[in-house]
Amino acid sequence: MPRPSLRRRLPAVTCVTFHFVDERADQAGGRDLRAVRDETVGRLAAAGVPDPEVDAELLLGHVLGLSRGGVQARLVVGGALGEADAATLESLVRRREHREPLQHLTGRAAFRSLELAVGPGVFVPRPETEQVAQLAIDALRATAEPEPIAIDLGSGSGAIALAMATEVPHARVWAVENSPAAFPWTRRNVEEVGAPNLELVFGDLATALTELDGRAAVVISNPPYVPAGELPRDPEVRLHDPEAALYGGPDGLDVVRVLSTRAAELLHPGGLLVIEHAETQSAPIAAILAADGWRAIAHHRDLTSRDRATTALR
Repeated sequence: MPRPSLRRRLPAVTCVTFHFVDERADQAGGRDLRAVRDETVGRLAAAGVPDPEVDAELLLGHVLGLSRGGVQARLVVGGALGEADAATLESLVRRREHREPLQHLTGRAAFRSLELAVGPGVFVPRPETEQVAQLAIDALRATAEPEPIAIDLGSGSGAIALAMATEVPHARVWAVENSPAAFPWTRRNVEEVGAPNLELVFGDLATALTELDGRAAVVISNPPYVPAGELPRDPEVRLHDPEAALYGGPDGLDVVRVLSTRAAELLHPGGLLVIEHAETQSAPIAAILAADGWRAIAHHRDLTSRDRATTALR
């Protein structure tokens, strides 16, 4: 009699294949996401956009509700762009081809740890200004005062003032802006960030905050410094940044002269003045500050080794 088999009969197994589908593309039809990305890069490059890869992925992210890293991850795993999203992207790419600032298209601008609302009427904060703000932040952190006062004159989007307020929470910060077009953006960002140690003032930098005279530890400004007879090279700046935030008189230093006088009134002895400027303006700004009695005048370079800021002690 044959011995019974020790092997157990196993149930039949059905093989299942999983298919991952971009739901929006499946619902409305779509195009391969990588192909769309590459086409967008090519179009922006042909239009002279300085960083077409970055802008293409940020625009895709804006449409899809993803960060740039999220877009890059989606490109790796594959996906499609639905028809509705493709139409939205097409509109944005056409505007960017005409050199409308990327930040105007997305409505947001990154600055240090912040994301700020920006648009027509307000100067878009630049990456190089992040280093200028660091000079003020370092000075605030180094002071022995329990609540050092910092003032940002000509605050624009509020970028510098908000960076100081959020990164040095024991400081008391004032943001001063006098442009009716820019001030709503300043106010919006101050409200969105919600820094309790920041006060916003609509007023002229030459006359605002007289109640703080002789009390400030830091005064900082990114004033308009383009000479009136010069046109900025980049269309994004020349065509879309507000003129009041760009042009500073015949030599570009009219506002710097006012700033030198007003900051000397606001700062206490030993207080620090920080001014952002063009790379060619270090020497004339130093001359203005020296004539007004400032001490320890120093120039600071950005990451491209260009003079970007001047500091001086009261």
